[in-house]
Amino acid sequence: MEANSKSYVKPTTVFLTEEFNETDMRLHWNKYAERLGQKGLKIMESILLISDPTLDGTTIYYELPNEGSKLDFEGQMNGLLGYLKGHLHNHDITIEVIVNEEIKAVRALNDQDRYNRFLEINPNIELLRTTFGLDINL
Repeated sequence: MEANSKSYVKPTTVFLTEEFNETDMRLHWNKYAERLGQKGLKIMESILLISDPTLDGTTIYYELPNEGSKLDFEGQMNGLLGYLKGHLHNHDITIEVIVNEEIKAVRALNDQDRYNRFLEINPNIELLRTTFGLDINL
């Protein structure tokens, strides 16, 4: 009877709170985006790469161009948050999403860059372009 009368004390869990910097956070952010792309979640990958997240303490601020992107992001945010907390060894990390209708996705490639990239992939594109007299509007 004496053994049954002892109260049960639940063990406390200590969460990691290691220091990290913005560079490490962005590295893991981009790795997570790449991982989603490899799994076929291209829309979420592109949402994660629209802009660069900024860090203030353990709060990550992420700016998105519209409410639709914010809703998509928030639907997948728990997976990202868990990934970052685990890889950065800090369970105090939070993400704040800011909608800024003014920002626009940066167009990384112009027409000439895109054409050159396609030409690297398939040199027959040049034959196609010359055969049909196509121009790439430079």
